[in-house]
Amino acid sequence: MHRVFLTLAATVGTILAAMLGGVSDFYGQTKPTDGKPEPKFEPLFNGKDLTGWLYPGQKGKPMDGQTETPDGRIRVQDGVLVIEARDKQGRGGIRDLYTAQSFDGDFHLRLEFRAAPRADSGVYIRGVQLQVRDYPTVGPYKPKSFRSGDWNVLDIVVRGTNAVCQCNGEVLTDKFKVPEKGPIGLQAESGKFEYRNIGIRRLP
Repeated sequence: MHRVFLTLAATVGTILAAMLGGVSDFYGQTKPTDGKPEPKFEPLFNGKDLTGWLYPGQKGKPMDGQTETPDGRIRVQDGVLVIEARDKQGRGGIRDLYTAQSFDGDFHLRLEFRAAPRADSGVYIRGVQLQVRDYPTVGPYKPKSFRSGDWNVLDIVVRGTNAVCQCNGEVLTDKFKVPEKGPIGLQAESGKFEYRNIGIRRLP
């Protein structure tokens, strides 16, 4: 009887997983991981340098092999993309980092982020910014599962010109309108911000 119950439970779990699909099938969980994205996801950040990214402060030239932006505002450290509150000259303000590649079809973007208290950043989806912040203090979203001072998981599933955005499995918005074409970007605005395990999967 016990064996039959376990078999039935496993079958139900498999069916539910197939029905849910979407963001749950990336790692099979919504908790941060120290590992790399699954092979079916294309890493956008290799954890070593800024290969594949462009920085407007460098006139849009590819930053392949470089470990920090010219002004020191963004750098790579221990597998993490670190965004500082200010550059080497003590200047803050908004700076943007973009992928050299454009993502024109449907896709699922997944990454992990960690925000300092009251830090404000953002993820650009084809040029349109989703506010990514220390949500409990800055908003505008208020995910109950947000881990203050720790890593959080951001999922963005784009189909056509609409994106469904989740943080730790909680929906932030399911009607986020984006253009048909464009790159992925990260914003530096205020406070220290960190990103890691940035991966993208093309959707059929």
